[in-house]
This record gives sequence, structure tokens and C-alpha cells, in this order.
Amino acid sequence: MLRDAGVLWLQITGGEALIDPQFAAAYEYATGLGMMIQVSTNGSQLHKVRMQELFARLRPYRLTVSLYGATGETYDSVTRNRGAFDRFTRGLDASRAAGLPVRINIIVAEENAHEVDDMVRLVEDRWGFPYQVFTNMSPTIDGEAKPLASQAQKYVRARRVFTGCNAGHTFFHVDPHGIASVCKIGRDPSVNLMTEGLTALPRLGGIAESLQLRTGGCSGCSKVGTCRTCRPLAKLHQEAGDNRSLYCQHGGYGA
Repeated sequence: MLRDAGVLWLQITGGEALIDPQFAAAYEYATGLGMMIQVSTNGSQLHKVRMQELFARLRPYRLTVSLYGATGETYDSVTRNRGAFDRFTRGLDASRAAGLPVRINIIVAEENAHEVDDMVRLVEDRWGFPYQVFTNMSPTIDGEAKPLASQAQKYVRARRVFTGCNAGHTFFHVDPHGIASVCKIGRDPSVNLMTEGLTALPRLGGIAESLQLRTGGCSGCSKVGTCRTCRPLAKLHQEAGDNRSLYCQHGGYGA
């Protein structure tokens, strides 16, 4: 259905997608349909021969790998998974040797903020992969505030002024059950591709416009012209406890 919709670029995410027993088959099928595949992963499975063979045979457009620490102690503490750092480094070493197109997302949290510079050096000196440093935590899509508790406050960086995006117009999110939404943040309202088919997709444009309306806690905002947070993300923050310093100018965000 995604092929018939004209999808050219497909990002496969999780959880950890590579542990799914159907990942290889789905990846190979999507590649065969002519899509550019980007896989988001924690890197824990990349050292395994079957994964290296799969990506050598069917080269991905990109592997995006998250980094949570420069040492085993910190990395394993953040992920709460003993031995995770060892699996991560083995996976990155194997991917570098194979010349795979990897990009690293350095995730900064309260528990690993003291290793930010070390994480950057690790990526630059050991692997030489391109990287980005992510410092802003977001609530879960269910509005839970748990990730915000790990926010390293002094590393919060203001986003650019929000001037709109193409969510629901030139790209969309779809879950394993065929429920399509404008993006991974704004998941409601949605359309059901399995019951309605591709004729439902054009409705996402109107849904996207409706989700950007300043409603709820943003109604009548005097700073709407310089707001740095899209309305769906602001709503998640509000549902998680309205910690305005993380997203709203009225709380000091972006000041």
C-alpha cells in the first residue's frame, strides 16, 4: 500500500526494530519495492553476522544509531541494560569495517551529561561517523512525563521559530496496524489504511491543519508569532505536566 501511495523514503523505527523476527523479511521486501530505507536502532544487533550480511547485500540509505554514554558504566546505567555498551561498540565497529552509512544521534540526559564531550570524541576518533547531539527530551506519545525527568536542564536548546511543516502533506507516520497519522507526534485523529484504503490518505492534510490550531492551554497566546514548538508537541508537554521551561516562552523557553 505504501508503494502504491508513492512512498519513496521509509524510516523503520521501534522500540528496537532489529530484534523483531520479521524485520529482515520486511526490510528486504520494502527494498525490493524501490524504497530508500532508513533504520533507527540502538546498534545492539549490528554486530551479528546475519545483520551485517543483510545490510551488505541490501545497502540501507542510512542507519541511525543512538548513543547514550562514552563508557560502559554510564551507557549501561542510562539504558538499564547490562552489557549494552559492549554490544553497541561491537556493532559500530562492524558497521565501520563494512562501510555502512551510519549516523549517530548522541542523546544527552541528566545521567550522561558529564560525558557529552567524551561521546563526541568517541564518535569522531573511533568511527568517524557523522553525528548530531540531541539535548531536548520530549514526553511519550501517551503524554507520560517519565522522559522529562532525565532532562539535563542546562543543555536544553531552543528550537527554531516554528513556521509550519509538511506533516500530513508530503509525509506521514503509520504504525504496525496500518493506522496512519500526520507524524509520530500528532497521532490523533488518524485514518485506518487497512479498512479505508489509500483513499483515506488525503484527509491527513486537513487533519494536519486542524492540529496546529492554538487550542487548550495555547488559546489566545500573545507569543504565537515567535513560538518554537508545534502545537501537537506542546499538547504532549501539557498533558505531561505543563513544564513550560521545556517548550513555552511563557516559562522561559527560548529566552
